[in-house]
Amino acid sequence: MSAMLLHKDKWSEFTGRLSGKNLWAPSLQGGIKKFAPVGEGDAVQLDAENTAVPPKALLFPQTETLFRFSEGQEDLEFPGLDEPVILLGVRPCDARAMAIVEKLFRWDYEDPYYLKRRELTTLIGLACNEPGLNCFCPSVGGGPASTEGLDILMVDLGESYLLEGLTGKGKALLEECKDLLEEAGADALQQKEQLVQEAASKIRRSVDPEGIPEALPGLWEDPLWQRVSAACLGCGICTYLCPTCYCFDIQDELEGAVGRRCRMWDSCMFEEYTKHTSGHNPRPTRRERTRNRINHKYSYFVDKFGVIACVGCGRCSNLCPVNIDLIDILRQVKAAP
Repeated sequence: MSAMLLHKDKWSEFTGRLSGKNLWAPSLQGGIKKFAPVGEGDAVQLDAENTAVPPKALLFPQTETLFRFSEGQEDLEFPGLDEPVILLGVRPCDARAMAIVEKLFRWDYEDPYYLKRRELTTLIGLACNEPGLNCFCPSVGGGPASTEGLDILMVDLGESYLLEGLTGKGKALLEECKDLLEEAGADALQQKEQLVQEAASKIRRSVDPEGIPEALPGLWEDPLWQRVSAACLGCGICTYLCPTCYCFDIQDELEGAVGRRCRMWDSCMFEEYTKHTSGHNPRPTRRERTRNRINHKYSYFVDKFGVIACVGCGRCSNLCPVNIDLIDILRQVKAAP
């Protein structure tokens, strides 16, 4: 299907129909905005800024069971990962982050948990008409209406939404809802382009990443790492709420004769992350841990996969309790001799 229009008087019917397909959308949960299930009759509103918790939590859960085991049983019990899900209102930066992280999970070993969830997930994106204070997605290859990673791109035109099917999954979903849609005319497409350009012009922050991946290895002992990490509390918010961070720990948990192997989020900003059994820690202070975080996103990942592991969503700057600013760090890297 080509670009279609969904008039807002049919929005409730549209989301109601999707709610029967395991629909998730942004919701305020305990004072924190994140993706949550949408039940029949629940109202879905997409008029606020991006979620604090990125939708990566749906594909890469904060804690997940890899398998269960019990004493005397040779067979392992694996979780069922066969339930399709629709994520509605995913911002382009978060969809692009999933495409970037997928490179890691398809690297030397294909992770069956992440990749199965990704296969079962349909992403309906919402273009950003009003970028956030610390957004800088164009600096790292994205944009307010980037389509990378999305199955459907949705643009708010005011009285209606413009929906563009981008993949087979996306086009099939629009086909199922075609009785609620109408073909978009040239005026609607022109309005969309104008809104995208206006949104891009509203992005006030930027950094030129040219030369940063090449410069970082030579700044290993530079004093800038002490400066930029001096205020860090080591709380891990910058990594836990980053859509492209994927560090994890694996543990076996036992209760009597049964147990499970589970995977949970971890953070390179935690002291324990690199601490050896001997007690030695190659990253003993926040200086080394901050250096690693920036090098990973802007150097190591670039060397391995050819893309910066940052989508410019601004969460790390928005949510840092001591106002450490990623763009400021990158500008210092650029300015270092």
